[in-house]
Amino acid sequence: MTAVAQTGAAAAAPRQSPWPLALRLARRELRGGLKGFRIFLACLTLGVTAIAGVGSVSESMLAGLQRDGRILLGGDMDLRLIHVAASPEQQAFLDSRADVSRVAEMRAMARGRAAPDNQAGGQAAGSRRVLVELRAVDDLYPLFGAVELSPAEGFPDDLEAVLAKRDGTWGAAIDASLLRRLEVAPGELVRVGDIDYRIAAVLEREPDRTSRAFTLGPTFMVAHDSLEDTGLVQPGSLIQHHYRLRLDEGFSATAMRAALGETFPEAGWRIRDTTEAAPGVGRFINRLTLFLTLVGLTALLVGGVGVGNAVRSYLDGKTATIATLKCLGAPGRLIFQVYMAQILALALIGIVLGLVLGAAATYVAGAVIGDTLGWEAELGLYPVPLLTAAAFGVLTAVTFSLWPLARAQSVAAASLFRDLVTPASGHLTLRTIGALTVFGGLLAALAVLSAADQRLAVFFVIGAVGALLLFRLAALGIMTLARRLPRPRHPGLRLALANLHRPGAPTGSVVMSLGLGLTVLVAIALIEGNLSRQVRQSLPEEAPGFYFIDIQPDQIDGFRSLVAGFPGVTEMQQMPMLRGRIAAVNGVPPSELEIPGDVRWVFRGDRGLTWMREPREIDRITAGEWWPPDYDGAPLVSLHDEVGRALGLGPGDRLTINILGREVEVTIANLREVDWASLSMNFVMIFSPGLLERAPQSHIATVKANAAAEDALEIAVTDRFINVSSIRVKEALEQVGELIGQIAIAVRAIAAVALVAGVLVLAGAVAAGHHRRVYDAVVLKVLGATRRSVAQTFLLEYGLLGLVTAAIAAGIGTLAAYLVLTEIMRADFVFLPGAVVTTALLATAITVGFGFAGTWRALGQKAAPLLRNE
Repeated sequence: MTAVAQTGAAAAAPRQSPWPLALRLARRELRGGLKGFRIFLACLTLGVTAIAGVGSVSESMLAGLQRDGRILLGGDMDLRLIHVAASPEQQAFLDSRADVSRVAEMRAMARGRAAPDNQAGGQAAGSRRVLVELRAVDDLYPLFGAVELSPAEGFPDDLEAVLAKRDGTWGAAIDASLLRRLEVAPGELVRVGDIDYRIAAVLEREPDRTSRAFTLGPTFMVAHDSLEDTGLVQPGSLIQHHYRLRLDEGFSATAMRAALGETFPEAGWRIRDTTEAAPGVGRFINRLTLFLTLVGLTALLVGGVGVGNAVRSYLDGKTATIATLKCLGAPGRLIFQVYMAQILALALIGIVLGLVLGAAATYVAGAVIGDTLGWEAELGLYPVPLLTAAAFGVLTAVTFSLWPLARAQSVAAASLFRDLVTPASGHLTLRTIGALTVFGGLLAALAVLSAADQRLAVFFVIGAVGALLLFRLAALGIMTLARRLPRPRHPGLRLALANLHRPGAPTGSVVMSLGLGLTVLVAIALIEGNLSRQVRQSLPEEAPGFYFIDIQPDQIDGFRSLVAGFPGVTEMQQMPMLRGRIAAVNGVPPSELEIPGDVRWVFRGDRGLTWMREPREIDRITAGEWWPPDYDGAPLVSLHDEVGRALGLGPGDRLTINILGREVEVTIANLREVDWASLSMNFVMIFSPGLLERAPQSHIATVKANAAAEDALEIAVTDRFINVSSIRVKEALEQVGELIGQIAIAVRAIAAVALVAGVLVLAGAVAAGHHRRVYDAVVLKVLGATRRSVAQTFLLEYGLLGLVTAAIAAGIGTLAAYLVLTEIMRADFVFLPGAVVTTALLATAITVGFGFAGTWRALGQKAAPLLRNE
């Protein structure tokens, strides 16, 4: 009565601002506890936690990456040359400005040594062999950080001493996995190229491991001075020469870049400083963060539906209070302000809980991940992701609460009293529509502006709005269809169909909220399934069994002869290869071009180059023409058509290519399709004969052989040509498959957050309809229905709802997966029914489970107390 009196007083003084009264009324109602708002809090907390946690963990990982930049990079700067080492002039220039550590990297075959009585000519012909990442380091390595070793018995734990020459034999430090694969022990000999290395230590940790790209084998670390003795360094060998710099005091990385560009403009350095210590890892973290943030936004979006449902359910429970206040003259604005104040207060609680949990995720992730990535996260509080998550929480709470609040504000008092039989629909005023537009627009703008890839975020926002509309229309369609279907003869089914469209039915809430979470799961399952299928199933059937690299020009005839006559070999292809990078496009450096993200990788470093006289069967020309077989003019190039389309290039345009430190201008003769998924020998650029034909180069070959012949073929080739390395495609694909599997586990775990949000909303919808189900159950039991028949009716209702929701989610999720795979990832799409069926069963089980749990409580209610109250 005090609240009523205060309301009357407010009505008598209309010029007084109703906010103080609204806040007092809101505070008094909140004293009654959080009943009706638990789902509201859970949904909001879950979404804010997901966004704050993903953002904070990402920031901590990137901060740790930046903090340890010099250790991960190996210096203040890293200069890389491919094929050729720095000239004496270049080396002297570097030595005058910095301490310089030289590291050479290449792939080679390591062979375990057989017992002396089994050796033939110093060569262990039958020993095991493994592709290794050969790293030749000098005495200054590492400039920053430290190598951790487990030395063999009798060897010191100092890297320089471990790698030194003792009793005529060089030492080596190798990855622990190599001991097992070569079946050797510390202290034994392993042959690489022409010489034997003694395993002096096992590598426990390399400080600059993270800065290296995808590796195909374990590390084999040796002294730089021993590399020439191996016989592996040949003209055109695929060897990378790194020059790690510890800059002199007062000399910055920026100044060094400028000096290098001015003094050696055509050197072809690939220069990195500490801001790019592990660019691939940084890009991966950013991409994964973007994706997981979008999944978190989906969870928050689903939670937003739950927020709207919770507010509506709560206001439905306040029908009598609102009607009484309106009858006593309370303006609609006061009603709006009272309950908006409650919502904002509770939203603040949910947001604070979400921020606390999101901030704690940094410490949890740091403890779980540790230094497995090569560095440790920088633990702490990161305000930007926390403020962003808080802003998302506030905007979500307000946006999804406006509609039910506007409904309560605008309907007449009398209609509120009849709400159980004839639900009040209310109407949206222009002011409410404007507010919805503003807050919804702010929510969308925040999603786009806070994303690393704003283009992808725009697509997400459009897709999210489209999905909400589709699910809303789908829910209306289900209700309309259930209303118009012929009445089944089975009473339970008839009642179940009626419950789908009755007043206050949870159909709309369940379809929209649970459907969004399931859509995300279907899309992720199909994307991950397609990628795994291509890596583990489709590719191995079509791909070659081996890549053989670093075949010298004077070895190619012998290689062809050996492989062609080897039993079990079914196909062999061979091409010359060297590497170069694009230095300019029509005279414009890449740094001054706007390069689309999907082809940016072409310009990040050196690309493989080859030359051919005639096109292969797989080279389909999309623009221009191939050069004549006897062409001997100015250099021409065939360019990957995706690069051409992305940059608007075609026949007649010019590229400047840096090859072995020399810049060469070439004219684009044609564009051609490239099918990278085939794992054939494909190149972004193929040159005409002439220029590359005379350059130092090696050859690369692909070989297909039956499984029984693979081991013998590898032994035969690597025994005869000690500088040739073999890459087993199957093993490389297994590494990729393991990586995809690990990523998929993390992604599915985060995607499950969206499903949990949907389940919470479903639970809220069931809880909101509990009173109605109690009423229905009591009436049915009074009319003679058994508990079993009533339970079957409710199970049928929720089973139908779950199946229909799953079917809709499967359709939209499949479409989303198709668009992501074909338009963004440029991969093939194959429908995988197993993922969809699993999702359908999951949806039905969840819906039936929660529905039955709520129904079981209703079935236990006695009829007499309820009928007396009515």
